[in-house]
Amino acid sequence: MYDAMRVNLDRHQRMRDADFRADQHSRLRDPHIAPFTDLVDELRAEPGRGWMPYIAPMYGGINASILSVLQDPGPGTREADGSGMLCCENVDDSAMLLATLLESTRIPVSELLPWNGYPWYRHTTGKSVPPSATECEAGVEPLRRLIDLAPNLRIVMLHGGIAQDVWARFGKRHRSIARRFHVVPTFHTGRQAFIGTHEIRTVRLRHLYESFAEVGDLIRKEDVA
Repeated sequence: MYDAMRVNLDRHQRMRDADFRADQHSRLRDPHIAPFTDLVDELRAEPGRGWMPYIAPMYGGINASILSVLQDPGPGTREADGSGMLCCENVDDSAMLLATLLESTRIPVSELLPWNGYPWYRHTTGKSVPPSATECEAGVEPLRRLIDLAPNLRIVMLHGGIAQDVWARFGKRHRSIARRFHVVPTFHTGRQAFIGTHEIRTVRLRHLYESFAEVGDLIRKEDVA
């Protein structure tokens, strides 16, 4: 399964389809996702931070069991030339790999709630610079507010160093909340996580696959129980 996973990358990116994109936008006030749409609207209004993408309604919203935290919103989420949403069907490599991992490990997208350690859009200069310590700290309370809206969450996947940094800060500030979750740290799904030799790329991709497989096994066992 792991070896076959890598050939499936071109099967995704449904946000290229204008009808699919319009359908997702039309459902942003559906009951399962509306609380997160409201949260994004509120966070957009905070002074000094700026814009951030919505969460696509194809995700589980209030019914999700898995919180997937990445670094910060990528160019595929932009309103002008992207989807305007966090979505594993976005037109970028990170989203394609995420969609393939979910498919390969049989995790329904409805089990997932995506977020970013720093949730506001930062790529206005075209440069990919990780969020600063100050920005990581700013991401803690939005994460707490998101978790408060999702009562069925029980697993947290942390993709990359920034997500893990923000979660560590979250754990110090909200220890009792953080203790409720099974936490799975792994690599980011973006290109920068795969810079290096073929061996490094292979090891990291396998770690990602095994992390998703672990999470898939966990949710299936709990569903059976």
